[in-house]
Amino acid sequence: MSAPAPPAGLHVGEIHSSGGLSHGRLLALAAAGPADATDPVVGAAAAALVADHHEIPVPVVDPGDVDPATRTRRYSLVRVRDLAQPGGATRDVVVMRGAIPDVLAATRCSRQQRSLVKKNADRAFVRGERPLAIAAAPVSADDVVGEFRLQGFVAVTPYASHGTSDAGAAESGWTRVALWPAALRLQHWANVALIFVLSCTGYFIMDPFFGPTPVDGAASGFLMGWVRLVHFVAAFAWLVLGVTRFVLTFTSRYRNMRWQSFWPLWSKSDVRHLGGAVAHYALIKNDGPLYLSHNPLQQLTYTALYAACAFQMATGFTLYALYHVQSPFWALVAAPTTWLGVPTIRFLHAAIMFGLWAFVVMHIYLAIRADSLERHGGVSSMLNGGVWVRRGAHPVDSPPIE
Repeated sequence: MSAPAPPAGLHVGEIHSSGGLSHGRLLALAAAGPADATDPVVGAAAAALVADHHEIPVPVVDPGDVDPATRTRRYSLVRVRDLAQPGGATRDVVVMRGAIPDVLAATRCSRQQRSLVKKNADRAFVRGERPLAIAAAPVSADDVVGEFRLQGFVAVTPYASHGTSDAGAAESGWTRVALWPAALRLQHWANVALIFVLSCTGYFIMDPFFGPTPVDGAASGFLMGWVRLVHFVAAFAWLVLGVTRFVLTFTSRYRNMRWQSFWPLWSKSDVRHLGGAVAHYALIKNDGPLYLSHNPLQQLTYTALYAACAFQMATGFTLYALYHVQSPFWALVAAPTTWLGVPTIRFLHAAIMFGLWAFVVMHIYLAIRADSLERHGGVSSMLNGGVWVRRGAHPVDSPPIE
């Protein structure tokens, strides 16, 4: 069988072997087909085998030995008779080729093999390549097909997408969806900066951990005064940012910034999707409901975070008002200290600060983890505003992705 010109201009990209076969032997399994095969993937594998591994013949099979994939079984079965083995021996095998999830479900492989194949296939997919999973089963002398074992995958990609990440993603079935408006991204990073400044200065006010103190008997200077000044300026800036976000909640034209998004449970299906998200995070389900924006569990968490930040502002300004009680306005703001006591207000203010720190740590970890597993660009979306979604996906919170 000579090397055909791939009908769709395909070429072989990454080759991942997980069963011990060389790249050439794995390509031979991917290239096995009738002499007049028109499958572009088989043609690309055959062309690569002839070009790079000419010592391994392209397996030619009888058309009657090909059982094509179906709608319910996304892999084909091809019987290869007298497949050449290393050392000159031959044997009959049945080759399974198809979508990664379907082949993995139908073959025997270790957890490590499964994890490596999925991880490398995801990377190939993001680069614009289409991975073809390959498994093989021996056929005994009495014509009994043995157990299928995963051998790896061969990825193919159009020549036009080679070396261009955006084109590759589009060819492979990915599309970029604009999600976060500039106003929300700006507020997000302003919140990050202000919470960082407020946390550092607030912790110093609570427990001065550097610089001279009156306890040392040395002149302490105005260090605490400067730290308090920075803390108060950042607090008022944070208040302005909070008021701005509150106004945009009712005036923004973006759905994910309006007040309806703060409460994600408007119907029975929303509650059902919340249960699905909880089951996914609890490792009960492999996949949760697909959302472009926040799923119900994430949104409830962020809504609770907004409420905690608002309470933090209230306790902070209550403490600030203690030094300005001569003003009727600030005397009113300081009133909770007479009900609960100053130590209680200070404790609540510090406790929320530690709670925000815990949230930030978990938020960074979960964002990076989700981005690494799903390859959707979720972390970078807070810089450029867009995420990558597979074409044909049906998110709960948007129309189907075409």
